[in-house]
Amino acid sequence: MTNWLQALPWPALAIAHAAVTLYLCGLIWTIQVVHYPLFLAVGEVQFAAYERAHCRRIGAIVMVPMLLEAALVGLVWLRAPAAHAATAAIGAVLLAVVWASTFLLQVPCHHRLEQGYEAAAIRRLVATNWLRTLAWSGRGACATALLWPLAA
Repeated sequence: MTNWLQALPWPALAIAHAAVTLYLCGLIWTIQVVHYPLFLAVGEVQFAAYERAHCRRIGAIVMVPMLLEAALVGLVWLRAPAAHAATAAIGAVLLAVVWASTFLLQVPCHHRLEQGYEAAAIRRLVATNWLRTLAWSGRGACATALLWPLAA
């Protein structure tokens, strides 16, 4: 392990990791349960403009935290105490699922919807987003588990 990585205090790293992961976990549940299902209620005439605005606005609150989470999960995986290595590894695998789901399933749905209203594409977006929602929930559980030793 390099010196700079060893110099990172584990408690601060674990807390930062949990904070960004739990933020994204809460955000994805809001999107899954509230936001995406409401796409069906947007009228067909204004839907393409609505979807483009959604993608532009959601990107601002999702992409920076996702990139930060990716950096932190790597550091956590490399720096986790031996007793928590498996939890950190599971969290890293779940993050890979989140990213794969995002770019292989949800982004194509959004690209299709930017062309206009399509109820089947909205239903596909909601259905496939459950994978991402559950993976982020698992990440939230892993991140929280990594904090437990700090309370002792």
